Amino acid sequence: MKISWTNSILVLFLLSGSLSLSAQKKMLAYKNPDLPVAERVSDLLARMTIEEKAGQLSVLLGWEMYDKNKVVTVSDKFKTAVKEKHIGMLWAMLRADPWTKKTISNGLDPFLASQATNAIQKWNFEHSRLQIPIFLAEECPHGHMAIGTTVFPTAIGQGSTWDPGLIQEMAAVIAKEARLQGAHIGYGPVLDLARELRWSRVEETYGEDPYLTGAMGAAMVKGFQGNDLRSGKNIISTLKHFAAYGIPEGGHNGGFVNLGPRALLQDYLPPFKTAVKAGAGSVMTAYNSIDGIPCSANPFLLKTVLRDDWGFKGFTISDLHSIGGLTGNDHVVAGSTEAAILAINAGLDSDLGGSIYSHPLIEAVKSGKVTLARLDEAVGRILAKKFEMGLFENPYTNPNLAKKGVHDQKAIQLNRRIAQASAVLLKNEGQLLPLSKTIGSIAVIGPNADNIYNQLGDYTAPQHRTDVVTVLDGIRNKLSDKTIIRYVKGSAIRDTSTSEIAAAVRAAEASDVTLVVLGGSSARDFKTEYLETGAANIGPGAISDMESGEGFDRSSLNLLGKQLELLQALSKTGKPVILVMIQGRPLNINWAAANIPAILNMWYPGQQGGNAIADVIFGDYNPAGRLPVSIPRSVGQLPVYYSYQNTSRHDYVDGPSTPLYAFGFGLSYTNFSYTELQISKSTAGDSLAVKVSFTVSNTGDMDGDEVAQLYLSDQVSSVVVP
Repeated sequence: MKISWTNSILVLFLLSGSLSLSAQKKMLAYKNPDLPVAERVSDLLARMTIEEKAGQLSVLLGWEMYDKNKVVTVSDKFKTAVKEKHIGMLWAMLRADPWTKKTISNGLDPFLASQATNAIQKWNFEHSRLQIPIFLAEECPHGHMAIGTTVFPTAIGQGSTWDPGLIQEMAAVIAKEARLQGAHIGYGPVLDLARELRWSRVEETYGEDPYLTGAMGAAMVKGFQGNDLRSGKNIISTLKHFAAYGIPEGGHNGGFVNLGPRALLQDYLPPFKTAVKAGAGSVMTAYNSIDGIPCSANPFLLKTVLRDDWGFKGFTISDLHSIGGLTGNDHVVAGSTEAAILAINAGLDSDLGGSIYSHPLIEAVKSGKVTLARLDEAVGRILAKKFEMGLFENPYTNPNLAKKGVHDQKAIQLNRRIAQASAVLLKNEGQLLPLSKTIGSIAVIGPNADNIYNQLGDYTAPQHRTDVVTVLDGIRNKLSDKTIIRYVKGSAIRDTSTSEIAAAVRAAEASDVTLVVLGGSSARDFKTEYLETGAANIGPGAISDMESGEGFDRSSLNLLGKQLELLQALSKTGKPVILVMIQGRPLNINWAAANIPAILNMWYPGQQGGNAIADVIFGDYNPAGRLPVSIPRSVGQLPVYYSYQNTSRHDYVDGPSTPLYAFGFGLSYTNFSYTELQISKSTAGDSLAVKVSFTVSNTGDMDGDEVAQLYLSDQVSSVVVP
């Protein structure tokens, strides 16, 4: 019998089409990608139990949810979380650090990370009733905090670039690296203003200024989220910490903030507003209270400001265990159920840590203390983002793409560019810098000269040694074999029990010039104890060299250990000394400013920091960074920032009131002139427009990059203003 293949193909096609139409008729509305998001959310909410809804709001610790043996599988803890808690979101599944006890050996590289997140989604789909994909949130402040990713300069260094476009480019790389591994949400940017420099988390901020912070925050949001959350390379941005977290009394992390509503609205909320208007999908509340109202239960912040005034459409989330803190730290409620009621009714949608928006929340809903409408509102906001990301249709990632696309050459090159742009030249007496590459010998000294973790900052995963270029590495990469390089550590950051000052002096005396690298450290170690929130537990028995980073608040800003003694000994050799400061916050460099001819501030410059520093030292890059935060002369001046209120500031009996180096300061190897200033204004009704223009010219001998800064003052106002 003769068979017509054409007819057979046609029959098969028609049969396939009829099955497809039949399947579409049976498809649940929330699974239909052609329907509007709001309709899908409404349909899914109608099918969910109270327990399933609470599960979407409860965010558990992610690194406990996988087992790594010969292959990566889901853990029994995850299986229980799905079956009993109907979990909808995990946090920091891919995180690795001493707190999580995840190392390079027992943690996940990008290839395995993609496999692990795929395993999580697959098991959940196969064992949950409604097959709602799991949201995976990760720490992403200056790189995805996971093994094998790119570690950029910390935010205070990013702020020193004064270049939002560059930061947006960086954020896009961070987002791509996180998304390729299966993450959907990136915690960052941090939009707190750094006006309390004793506070341990200054390094995570963009500095002291609302405008600069807002511009950088908006750039991060745009880089993270892009134009399409379905792209496979973008993530949702979570703004933190809402609000006024960076000015705690006494510098105590998470401490009380005594702030009036005008200052809150005028200074501390505008950066968040700018980032919300840029499209941020999520906002995290702060641990602190403002005038006695905890931020995690503050309806003025979470409803009036965020929703009513700014029109925010995303979801809010607590900082880790901060809802429980309403009972344990704040003492504003007596128990967990009361904490759940207070927080969710104030407008807080989800619970990072998951201990309160679980049984306590379920009990509160069933008792009528929390309405079903409010529960559905919170759950609906999270489900909407899952639909917008296309996770119901495509929850998986490609491990091979993760292997190739994370920490690639483009990311490494961008890392170096940002580290270069973050360099702030504070002093260059007699044009000591840049050095000649034909120099005969150089001594490289200091605790931060060859320490990979001390130049990376907090929220950093364990590193492969080959991924980090220290200052010593950078100098070696820059110079030929003809130059003699002598390295001596000299001292530690905090430890005073041992030092090599004598050896450092001998190396300096035998060299043409000395490069000394001092500062601080936010490098976590396995000896330090950590609180449940992940902050370090600082006590009399603490032995870490860490003096900055979450939990490491300071009562002084002096160089610790024997660093100043080392610097003074090197200065006495009579050889030229260049000081490089690698640190998480401004430290006391009064003596150096008076006695050392060249000072370069680098904050924590990231994996390519050593190459970037060498580029600046030897003139392959002309520094253009500007301070995003004022460097004080003493803690007795604090707070010291440029935009203080229009009231009289005067010198102290024992010293000036001005900072050692002011916000916006930074030198160059070349000179710039400003000419042809023109100012014009126009009015239309109550609106005033002022146009300012001028010409900037490079009048020096080197190519250079200038940051043009415009400052405004209100000469007459109805209230006292900055």
